[in-house]
Amino acid sequence: MKIEFTKMHGAGNDYVYVDCTKEELPNPGAISEYVSHRRFGVGSDGLIMICKSDVADFKMRMFNADRSEGKMCGNGVRCVAKFVYDKGLTDKETIELETLSGIKTINMKIEEGKVVSARVDMGKPIFRCKDIPMISDHFIFVDQGLVLSDNYGEEKVVYNGTAISMGNPHFVTFVKDVDSLNLEELGPQFEHHPLFPEGVNTEFVEVIDKNTVKFRVWERGSGETWACGTGASAVCVAAVQIGRAGKKGEPLTVIAKGGTLQVTFDKNDHVYLEGPAATSFEGVVEVPEEVIK
Repeated sequence: MKIEFTKMHGAGNDYVYVDCTKEELPNPGAISEYVSHRRFGVGSDGLIMICKSDVADFKMRMFNADRSEGKMCGNGVRCVAKFVYDKGLTDKETIELETLSGIKTINMKIEEGKVVSARVDMGKPIFRCKDIPMISDHFIFVDQGLVLSDNYGEEKVVYNGTAISMGNPHFVTFVKDVDSLNLEELGPQFEHHPLFPEGVNTEFVEVIDKNTVKFRVWERGSGETWACGTGASAVCVAAVQIGRAGKKGEPLTVIAKGGTLQVTFDKNDHVYLEGPAATSFEGVVEVPEEVIK
């Protein structure tokens, strides 16, 4: 099966985008796993399909590199906005996009007829443990200790952090030096922690100054990615909530491995994410029939 695609990224968080407004792909999870492979596929953090919607201008379906379907991607929705505008699927500079975590409003910045960046209303953060979901005796889990064990179950390490849902579950923990962390070892321990029944995305955050933070993210189903829009949103909320950086109603500069995002935890309790959206290249990928079956 030959599939026309566009490779796009938001601050290095890259996906393969496919126009599915006429017909959706069969077995998209398997296709996502195939095209995401950095050596044998296109190379990406996953697959995003742009589909028709009965309740919004368009619908986004996103799949991680491990086949699982995700609910929301802040960097992905900005790129969807760029895709539909740049390709003439809409002439609106503000669109509504249906996702599995609700309808998101995206405002686009246009330069020379192309979208260069976008601002997304990410909605309100969810702190209630059972709604994240997180198994805990706490009603909310804010700046609390999460216990990790080593591979032999002998050594216990406690990471203080805050559990937040931005349409998908996040655990935000602050560290002294984010660059020195071995995420290949640490990330899976958080992702598969028994307190998170659906897994969790984990943000490791270093405070640069009162208006700037730097983070790395381990995404469930994809591993370390160069950016994460819902993760950056969770970082901002956690930083403001526990007084580590930022201020409610004012933008916080959030530096990811792949670029810089501006995130505001507004006084109306909504989170606004602003950042770049870029096209890398376009092409056609041939997916073997046995992958789709």
